[in-house]
Amino acid sequence: MASLKGTRAALWASVALTALLYVVPYGHIVGYPLVWLSTFAHELGHGITALLVGHDFLELRLYADGSGVAMHAGRSGRLAQALVAAGGLIGPAVAGAACFWGTTSIKRARGTLWAGAIIGGLVLVLYVRSLFGAVFVASLVALMVWMARRGGEAARILLAFLAIQLAMSVFSRGDYLFTQHAVTEAGTMPSDTEVMAQALLLPYWFWGLLVGALSVWILLQGVQRAVRSSG
Repeated sequence: MASLKGTRAALWASVALTALLYVVPYGHIVGYPLVWLSTFAHELGHGITALLVGHDFLELRLYADGSGVAMHAGRSGRLAQALVAAGGLIGPAVAGAACFWGTTSIKRARGTLWAGAIIGGLVLVLYVRSLFGAVFVASLVALMVWMARRGGEAARILLAFLAIQLAMSVFSRGDYLFTQHAVTEAGTMPSDTEVMAQALLLPYWFWGLLVGALSVWILLQGVQRAVRSSG
């Protein structure tokens, strides 16, 4: 029961921290790294899915304007192309659900942070190929290592905070699901839902609705685990 109370306390504390970003002076500037976090989860989702379908994950780039791109290559069918596109769209939801699950105990919170730091470190060395992206990912890895080593409720609050930010990004950036083109510093290209439409037929907005519903379902699984588990 103590673990469950700690989980709920961590979630409420992270909600309070989020609310502060909207009322304190320059809070929107402080909160901008959270946009980069969402983009990182999105692009990493593309990269990991590409590896799972047998593609080569070539590089990942993040930009200061909040955009990014994951480059991959490989011969595959239409289904694989659609899966890689969908992998980026559900990336923030999967990462958010994992973070919610990690809040169920201090031990899990530390383990989740260590796992995130290891994955982030490997991605940094193997795939990140933009200066801004390298600085951001290195900073994120350093933060997770620091909090994982420190442990305690602070680690759980950080994880809950990250979980809520990733969950919010699923909704705040949901308009991307219903656009045909994406504009980044790398140029204009078909949106992920348009890539799915070209690969599997049916309009891009249909795939936007489907992926959006899947993302919400994934998040709900993480939230339910967080509030019900007694760890």
